[in-house]
Amino acid sequence: MGDGRRGRSGRALALIVVAVLGLAGFLGYRGELPGWPLLAGPGSVVAQREPEAPPLDPVAVAAAVDPALVHISTAAQLFGQGAAGSGIVLTADGQVLTSHHVVKGAESVTVTSVGTGQVYSATVLGYDSSADIALLELPDAAGLTIAQLGRSADLHLEDEVLAIGNAGGTGGPPTAIAGKITDLDTTIVALNAADLSRKALSGMLEIAAAVSSGQSGGALADRRGAIVGVITAASGDRDRAVDRQPNGYAVPIDTAMRVVRQIRSGTPTETVHIGPTATLGVLISDAKPSGARIDVAIYGSPAAAAGLNDGEVITSIDGKAVTTARALRAAINVRKPDDTVRLGVIGPGGVERTVTVVLGKGAPN
Repeated sequence: MGDGRRGRSGRALALIVVAVLGLAGFLGYRGELPGWPLLAGPGSVVAQREPEAPPLDPVAVAAAVDPALVHISTAAQLFGQGAAGSGIVLTADGQVLTSHHVVKGAESVTVTSVGTGQVYSATVLGYDSSADIALLELPDAAGLTIAQLGRSADLHLEDEVLAIGNAGGTGGPPTAIAGKITDLDTTIVALNAADLSRKALSGMLEIAAAVSSGQSGGALADRRGAIVGVITAASGDRDRAVDRQPNGYAVPIDTAMRVVRQIRSGTPTETVHIGPTATLGVLISDAKPSGARIDVAIYGSPAAAAGLNDGEVITSIDGKAVTTARALRAAINVRKPDDTVRLGVIGPGGVERTVTVVLGKGAPN
């Protein structure tokens, strides 16, 4: 797994490393009591045991899934740092599903089709950072191999799956790691190795598999080669966890596709951003007793150009109260670059004023 340091190319591998595991699922069973005998009396009908499914064939599943995958490489202006990850082709004309953290902060996104080797410059159509899902578009793409999608709702504990993606961010043939599902609804607090930010992710699939750096955004496939999840994270440092098997984590495909449908609808929400990202160009934190404090108004940003200063507190946007930094981010999330907003601001001396700001274009955040 990556440790967050850039390699020779100055590129950080896009892998979220799990920092803390939340309690998920009580006793680990889903509606049945394994090992309890079925009591049968006169006239009762004994349920017949379903035949066991054949074991997963990693070679056959990988051969079916690989052509529908892409390698993703991003570049960012900040410190010249970028990321490497994976993606899943949803449409022949180039819609690609990936993890949000793979494209977070990216100024440019380059996608290479595993099936054809063709390279595209991608556009971010939208994303949901709370679900760690993003949807990309490859302009001028045609005839791409489409991934077969399954249903994560049909998964069970101990089902065999295959995690497939751009391990190590090398851009070579996808790496496939087999494992069994050990939890269907777990919560993690994850560390992004690229920018060291932390994110709580819930409703995740847990897999007993040593997921590797660069597989983020890749496919979690079942024995039929159907995609049942989007790889997101790996558990901590395997060198330190000598007494514990490494795990991987994935967003269920049902959850991922709900985000995709929201993006395709063109209707943003507080969590789902659609189209280019708008920005004020400020670093903010919660103010006391209420509001979003401007810790830094970045030089050359829309906020700085409008005269906003460090230490001021934003209390409203377009007449709606702003009570926290999160509330301000959510309000900006549904707006677009070049939109004009009116901010209610309180200075350090308690002086209130209204500032008009034209939002700029930022990277996916």
